Amino acid sequence: MADKRALISDIHSNLEGLEAVLADIAAQQISEIYCLGDIIGYGPNPRECIDLVMQCKICLLGNHDQGALFDPEGFNSGAERAIFWTRDQLESAGGNPRENARRWDFLGELPRNHSENGFLYVHGSARNPLNEYVFPEDIYNQRKMEKIFALIEQHCFQGHTHVPGVFTEGLRFIGPEEIDGAFELGREKTMTNVGSVGQPRDGDPRSCYVIVEGETLRFRRVEYDVEKTVKKIYDTPELDNFLGDRLREGR
Repeated sequence: MADKRALISDIHSNLEGLEAVLADIAAQQISEIYCLGDIIGYGPNPRECIDLVMQCKICLLGNHDQGALFDPEGFNSGAERAIFWTRDQLESAGGNPRENARRWDFLGELPRNHSENGFLYVHGSARNPLNEYVFPEDIYNQRKMEKIFALIEQHCFQGHTHVPGVFTEGLRFIGPEEIDGAFELGREKTMTNVGSVGQPRDGDPRSCYVIVEGETLRFRRVEYDVEKTVKKIYDTPELDNFLGDRLREGR
């Protein structure tokens, strides 16, 4: 395992959030970035976000990325409308054919998981890398958690719920605020949700990502120009205003 890497997830076409996080990563002289999926969907800048994520060392497929490539399944009406608009942006609107093809090729080649040295990286869960949510309250669903942990060699990193924190095999969920943002990985198996760059849902509107250095992981919160992103969403009729409103409250 490399000495230091940044783990980002759930960008959701939020260019301002992504640029702020990438700047924060660069300021700490971290060059290895792993993206755990959902580059696009919901937000107003899919093309620009894909272009920036192409610099990541590893990038995984998220359910919204797959929804744009194929057909969105299980999406609510607002998310579905956003995916169809996103697909239009990637196919024609405002982009040249060569760049559009390059972005589609990039999305189409994304893997569903990545593993190395006992570390597993997915978008959803070890059991269903694309679509399974693991929420904090799932610590009370022993059967579900045991089945997922059985598929993890040592430590798993994921996104999808947009709620950061560490799950332990002993059925604890530890939020970043409980540990002053830092956690030491040990022998006990863990699942870590790295939070969301582009659409936090834990009541904190700041972008969230994780740095892993040796056996220590640290949650980072980064402020960005939320109102700029909100205005872009409001100015796009195909994107529901709610998708902008929720950014202000981190929900």
